[in-house]
Amino acid sequence: MTTVIHERVERCRAGSFSQAICRVSSGWVVLGDVQFLPGYSLIYPDPVVADLNKLSMEQRKTLFYEASAVGDALLEITGAVRINYEILGNLAPALHVHVFPRFDDEPDELRTAPVWSYDWEAARAFDADTDRQMMDRIRDYLDDKGLRQ
Repeated sequence: MTTVIHERVERCRAGSFSQAICRVSSGWVVLGDVQFLPGYSLIYPDPVVADLNKLSMEQRKTLFYEASAVGDALLEITGAVRINYEILGNLAPALHVHVFPRFDDEPDELRTAPVWSYDWEAARAFDADTDRQMMDRIRDYLDDKGLRQ
């Protein structure tokens, strides 16, 4: 089965996915389709697998370590107060990790709610020009930590 994740990983490999930040050992770090929380990122494992349980223990450790490093980058870059990590795979049944920075200045009704409570349709869409600085800073952080491939 081919999913949007499979398609995007192919585009990352080809250098044609504008949201791709960089390659890490476990896969690709990308900026999210919408930026209702500035810096919202994902990791797409490469090769693509259906779910976490298809990875070896070592691959799982690497994926979670690298996801936490993306979180560290976002804490430093954005001033977020915490990071939420999510793996769902319900709409796109291919493993991918969401990395959401959370902020003190989020609206009261959303600050402690799951990010899925936001109006994703009304959120600012990814824009390569607008988001370039954020992507560069995340890439530089991961590069400084020796994680960029």
